Amino acid sequence: MHPTGGGGGRPCPDGGAAPAAPPRPAVFLDRDGTLNWDRGYTWRWEDFEWMPGALEALALFRDRGIFTAIVTNQAGVSRGLYRDEDVHELHRRVAADLARAGIPSPPFYHCPHHPDFTGPCGCRKPSPGMLLAAAREHCLDLSRSFMVGDKLSDLEAGLAAGCRPVLVRTGYGSATSPPEGTLEAPDVLAAARLIADLWA
Repeated sequence: MHPTGGGGGRPCPDGGAAPAAPPRPAVFLDRDGTLNWDRGYTWRWEDFEWMPGALEALALFRDRGIFTAIVTNQAGVSRGLYRDEDVHELHRRVAADLARAGIPSPPFYHCPHHPDFTGPCGCRKPSPGMLLAAAREHCLDLSRSFMVGDKLSDLEAGLAAGCRPVLVRTGYGSATSPPEGTLEAPDVLAAARLIADLWA
């Protein structure tokens, strides 16, 4: 699991020290198929294209003061299709694009593993490792957080971490059968508005 960039770090203190503020809820966002078009192993900037409404969704979270983090499986690394550094470079370019839009970049977490090539790991969705790492590093209350994605593995990772899952019907979402109790939205902007209403 390899985090990239992002501000707002507020790790929970170790030991018995009292935190400066209580753990906060967050929204975890899948990347490909949720925030950007999923063209299969997107790792070059020239192949990256925001989904309609994605920037507006991130701006809404910014305006509401809602902490966000992006969690993405990147098995192309273990398959040898691109390097771990290529993922970091793409995320740096995405962060710069967000900055131009006046939107602070969320931290990115990506899992480079695939069980067929690297064996099992705890970070590849549907495992909750990336969400748990973000919770430790940014002092997040997972029980009051949301996981937004287009695949069953996204929803299952959220549930395993104790978050409320939200299915978007973009990407693979049109063919995904969600677990009972999953919230649904046609796209990430609609999901952001739904979450913001529940946040109020």
